[in-house]
Amino acid sequence: MDALRVCRWVSGTWRPRFGAGLRRRNAGFGTEARRRPQPQASSKRKDPVEDQPFPGLLRTENLGVEELVNVLRAAVVDQKGPLVTLNKPQGLPVTGRPGELTLLSVLPQLSQALGLGHRELQVVRAPGKEASGLVLLSSCPETASRLQRFFAQSRRSQRPTATYCAITDGIPEPSEGTVSVALKLDRMDGIDLAVPVTSPSRKDILEGVKRTLSHFHVMATGCGCALVQLQPLTVFPSQLQVHMALQLCPVLGDHTYAARVGTVLGQRFLWPATTTKPQRQVLDEALLKRLHLSPSQVAQMPLHLHLHRLLLPGTRSRDPPSELLAPVPSYFSRTLQCLRLSQK
Repeated sequence: MDALRVCRWVSGTWRPRFGAGLRRRNAGFGTEARRRPQPQASSKRKDPVEDQPFPGLLRTENLGVEELVNVLRAAVVDQKGPLVTLNKPQGLPVTGRPGELTLLSVLPQLSQALGLGHRELQVVRAPGKEASGLVLLSSCPETASRLQRFFAQSRRSQRPTATYCAITDGIPEPSEGTVSVALKLDRMDGIDLAVPVTSPSRKDILEGVKRTLSHFHVMATGCGCALVQLQPLTVFPSQLQVHMALQLCPVLGDHTYAARVGTVLGQRFLWPATTTKPQRQVLDEALLKRLHLSPSQVAQMPLHLHLHRLLLPGTRSRDPPSELLAPVPSYFSRTLQCLRLSQK
């Protein structure tokens, strides 16, 4: 598969396994979806090589409440009955400290902007701050509870409901498999980091150690990088970034866990997680050239991890699940083009 077809495949104009632009099939919630116009790019097409390195990247530090509500309103791609789905920009935290600008902090204003009146939205499912992609909101507590039960039951039966796509520095071997590791949160320099735990005891489990599990499948490769489909079967902070680092293939833009992967004479290895501090991701010269980035620009590279597909329960228990799909951000598409990814 050539580079153009791969980019179309992920960004939404072609649809095999990764899906297209956000759609919903027989979700069984309320009325027909209302499509909202998305912000249009300039009609003047640019070569991605000459364009800014990370187009479409949201700078939350430059936004106030009103501006963020406008951004989120434009990002709503489906509103049906009590459910609202939006395509969250990378870098926007879902929760935070009092006074911080987060998705949760502006939900009352977003509810008003979407014409929901006093029916305030609540978060049902969302990726973390550094990831982009699908956020599922509900203005009905009963609907939110029903969906949470569906997600919990799916995890217990090990049926994935969320599918992410990621671009990794390195190509996982084998090209498909499962990562299973116990993780705990350790505080280092004021940051909570996910750290692997070998052979956890029952006491460890009681003290917060959690067994985590993810499926991965390499969908395309190019220039020593890979487009990877990731399906978490458990929920733990930074689970997917840690799992890819353990495969010696950190996600592009991971400035927290990529430092755990070292290289000597072209061979990769893992540094001890408990003593390795987060630092800016380091990319080799050939990859920097392919991405048209300077070493200093890498510090601003966003995490290339996108929640692009969610399964929802059907109207009745015997109905098959429906799906929600969202295209990747502009900077993700640019990276795909620069790397000229081709399917294995």
